[in-house]
Amino acid sequence: MSDTVIEVPRAEPSLAQLQEQIESLRAQVEDATRLAQRAEDRGQVENLFNRYMYLHNAFQDEQIIPLWVAEGTEGIRARYTNAGEYTTWESVTRYHRDRPSPEGKLILHATTTPVIEVAGDGETAKGVWLMAGTESGLTDPKVAEAFPDMYSPDEVLGKKVWAHWVWCKYAIDFRKQDGEWKFWKFRCYELARAPFEENWVSFGVKNQGAFDLDLMYFGDDGKPVFMPPADAPVPSQNHPYSPTTVQKLEPVPPVAHDTFVDTFH
Repeated sequence: MSDTVIEVPRAEPSLAQLQEQIESLRAQVEDATRLAQRAEDRGQVENLFNRYMYLHNAFQDEQIIPLWVAEGTEGIRARYTNAGEYTTWESVTRYHRDRPSPEGKLILHATTTPVIEVAGDGETAKGVWLMAGTESGLTDPKVAEAFPDMYSPDEVLGKKVWAHWVWCKYAIDFRKQDGEWKFWKFRCYELARAPFEENWVSFGVKNQGAFDLDLMYFGDDGKPVFMPPADAPVPSQNHPYSPTTVQKLEPVPPVAHDTFVDTFH
C-alpha cells in the first residue's frame, strides 16, 4: 500500500490583504528612509563643526564665514565671553575676519564627546562638545608687562612665552539651508585654562575676571585684540572653573525633539 500525499490548495491573499501588506512595507520604507536621513544629517552636522575647528586651528577663519547661515537669517547669534552677544550676520562673521597668523603662535583645539540631536522635522539640529587644547605664542616683552601672570619665566628669541592648557565647552544650534547644514547659534563656554608651569586650580583664582573681558586673541607680537562691540548684553553669564564654586551641568545636552527649542541661551 503506497502513501498518498494530498496537496491542499493554497489560498491566495485577497486584494485587501495585499493592499495591507503594501501599506505596511511602505511604512517600513518611510521609517527606514527617515532614520537614514537623520543619521546622514547627524554626520553632516558633526563634520561641519569638525571642519570649523580644523580651519580655526590653522588661522583660516575667513573660510569659516561660508559655514554660517545666509545673511538676513533670523535668530543668528554668537557668544564667546560674558562681555556681550552678537546678533547680526555682520557682527557674527566679523569674529572670523582679518584674523592674523603670527609667527610662533599655535592653537590646537581638539573636540570630543559630542551629543547631537537632529530635530524630527529635519530643519534644525543641536549639539554640545567638550574641547581640550593648547594655545601658545610669543609676545614683545613690553606688551607682556600688562599681563604678567600668563607668561612663562624664560624668554625665547628675545620674547616672552605664553603656553597654556585650555578647556572649553560648546553649545551650537544648526539650521539646514538649501540642503546644507550651517551654523546658526554658537556659544563657547571657556571652562578653565592654565599656563604650562602652573596648575589650573591656582590660576583659576587669578583668572576669574578675564571671562568678563572682551579679549578676542593675541595678534602680532602678542598684542591683545579685542572683540568688536557687542549687539546686546548676555542674558546669563558663563561661570568658569573656580576652586570656590561647584560645577553644574551647563550646557545641558540636547534630547530628542520635534522642532527647534532655544535651550542654549
